[in-house]
Amino acid sequence: MSILERWRARSSLLMNRYHARRAARSRAATGFVSRPEPRTVGSFARGRQLAAGNLLFAGHLVQAPGHLPWDLDAPDAAFEEELHGFGWLDHFAAVSDPKARRAAQDWVWGWNARYGRGTGPGWTPELAGCRILRLVHHALFLLSGRTSEQSAEFYAMLTAQAVFLSRRWKASRPGLSRFEALTGLLYAGLSLKGMEDQVAPALAALERECGRQIDETGGLPTRNPEDLLAVFTLLTWAKTALDEAGHTESPAIEAALGRVAPTLRALRHSDGGLARFHGGGRGLDGQLDQALAASGVKRRRTDELAMGFARMSAGRTSLVVDAAPPPTGEASLNAHASTLAFEVTSGRRPLIVNCGSGAIFGEGWRKAGRATPSHSTLSLDGYSSARLGPLGKIGAAAREHLVDAPTHVPTEFSRAPDGLSFQGGHDGYVSTHGLTHARTLEMTFDGRAVAGEDLLLAVEPSEKALFDRRMDAVSLSGLPYQIRFHLHPEVDAEIDLGGAAVSLGLRSGEIWVFRHNSSADLALEPSVYLEKGRLRPRGSQQIVLSGRAMEYATRVRWSLAKAQDTAIAIRDLARDDDEDDTTEPYQDQT
Repeated sequence: MSILERWRARSSLLMNRYHARRAARSRAATGFVSRPEPRTVGSFARGRQLAAGNLLFAGHLVQAPGHLPWDLDAPDAAFEEELHGFGWLDHFAAVSDPKARRAAQDWVWGWNARYGRGTGPGWTPELAGCRILRLVHHALFLLSGRTSEQSAEFYAMLTAQAVFLSRRWKASRPGLSRFEALTGLLYAGLSLKGMEDQVAPALAALERECGRQIDETGGLPTRNPEDLLAVFTLLTWAKTALDEAGHTESPAIEAALGRVAPTLRALRHSDGGLARFHGGGRGLDGQLDQALAASGVKRRRTDELAMGFARMSAGRTSLVVDAAPPPTGEASLNAHASTLAFEVTSGRRPLIVNCGSGAIFGEGWRKAGRATPSHSTLSLDGYSSARLGPLGKIGAAAREHLVDAPTHVPTEFSRAPDGLSFQGGHDGYVSTHGLTHARTLEMTFDGRAVAGEDLLLAVEPSEKALFDRRMDAVSLSGLPYQIRFHLHPEVDAEIDLGGAAVSLGLRSGEIWVFRHNSSADLALEPSVYLEKGRLRPRGSQQIVLSGRAMEYATRVRWSLAKAQDTAIAIRDLARDDDEDDTTEPYQDQT
């Protein structure tokens, strides 16, 4: 980290501590304006585990029955941040039995005893906003059985964090962190007696962020679907809180909800989970449905792309493909090199996936999860379609963003003879190998078959010259490529038909069959599935088509069909063998 970056971090820390200690001496609110209602979604199983002393945060499990988490040494900063954000209150409230309530109360009042005077690592605008939201949502759960002195401590704790936020929210990072800080401040102003003067400035700032961060298509600069869901959820809470407090509607928040809701619907798979791209996960079960219902927005997208993603769905099958350049600048700090990668879900069962974000498993996994080989797309000669580089003059690993990323990603939707067709391409390998990656994806109208074609093309004379130089460097042996199809851990995969196909069994009993029509080698290799809430990556498998690009045009065709539709897919692949080869994406495959 540079000297300037260290100075800024040190200055921000000192200002947070100064204002936190001043806020702790503020006059406490005397109660709530109205009865608060819980709105957050928790996990019953996680609540039982926490009440038993099994603390699982940021990929670390600490077993400490009978101990407060504040008395333990945190394994890392991410573990500490999750603790101080109070998200665990959702899980305790999901259990809501006497044991869980006592544990939650001990944790909350224990935090206040140790850190309530403005000390400790939890005094940042983002974490203070998260704490206020959870404390207000679960206030009745927490205050049940408490004495008047303990209740007064609770209101003093809320007041201190609201005053701190009113002075430091501008120091929060733009994006999700700032939405958390401002929503927390707005909640405090609407909920606590004596904090009403915070409503107007908090609402005005939140409306400005809606205009700055949420574009006309309802997307965020980070292109992270899970972040978009989190922002959408916060805005629904703000809207509901304003309505219940008798305030007039906020046109800016209503407009932002109207833009985001259709985009989230387009990013949702048939099983209700979000597509996992650019550091985002599937989202908590039920969160998306609850947020969409609370927003009251029924509209769906009518244009082709949603936050740069294309969606095809038919029958019980959904497919989502990354169809835009990756984020740039600050927004790309957690972005992935996933251009033209896709996911497929059949009914309630994910089939083709991306590995996901490995951030909770350490820096090594974080970098691996961002690379192109961790996505269901083509990688060339050991390169990712976008490479990591330092942001400005800051050389710390955590500040790396994507460089040499695709800038031109043309896409087109059309109708195939019996289904839907997506065509796209990107120039991520043009500067390194002179090759453009083009991909065609087709889905039948009944959703029972998906067909694809991947091409590597050298088009312009300068691109052909660079490709020739690359070929000369490897003595004309060809440039190696791999096309990967990562499978969900619950998919049982076996090589079939003498090595010509892969049978994919889902827990629902469905059988899908993967085949290809090219000179590429077919293999089934180990893979991983990276997701939050687990101690380590889950083992899975991946289908890999590997070969070498020997000419200016290399073409690989493949198909994925339900077992009873496999004969049709085989027939179409055989038919394509008889046709003249072309460098244009074909239009007649089932």
